[in-house]
Amino acid sequence: MAWVTFSRSLLRFGIPGALCACLAFAPLPAGAKVFLAQDEALELAFPGADRVEERVFFLKPSQKQAIEKQSRSDYEGELTTVFVGWQGGEVVGYAQIDVHRVRTQPEALLIVLSPRGSVIATRVLAFHEPLDYLPAGHWFRQFVGASGEDDLRVGRDIHGVSGATLSAQAAVASVRRFLAIYQVLLEPGAQEK
Repeated sequence: MAWVTFSRSLLRFGIPGALCACLAFAPLPAGAKVFLAQDEALELAFPGADRVEERVFFLKPSQKQAIEKQSRSDYEGELTTVFVGWQGGEVVGYAQIDVHRVRTQPEALLIVLSPRGSVIATRVLAFHEPLDYLPAGHWFRQFVGASGEDDLRVGRDIHGVSGATLSAQAAVASVRRFLAIYQVLLEPGAQEK
């Protein structure tokens, strides 16, 4: 089996939640900020959902390699966690909390995809670099509607941010990784590829 399902009540914070908790309680550099906790973020990601399922995938080497190739970025570790929002018996979307380094400090992004794998929203949950390096909220709206078929490169189809180049590149790489995860693990028929 490629994935294991954990109930939110059994594994309340999960792997990304533990990372966000570490970020929340770590000494904050000047200007660092935690904007949303995992539970708050998931409520915003799946408004009106009956339940949110947490799926932990143990990546096979071929899956990890495919994710790295499609996203054009390294993927650390062999685990990935995806949250699935349900309403009735229908999937309303997928979300991932991606924690990565921007320059020298971490950032946590929530990326939400539609059931068909296009970006619905991208939100910053925590940003530990100086806030001057954080792109404005409207900058993240560029990702809405993007799918794994889109190139997503800063300076091409994604506008750069003066003074926040590394932040922009880190966010783009994060979105590309989740789109690749969708294509490799979640898309209908992906497990048979």
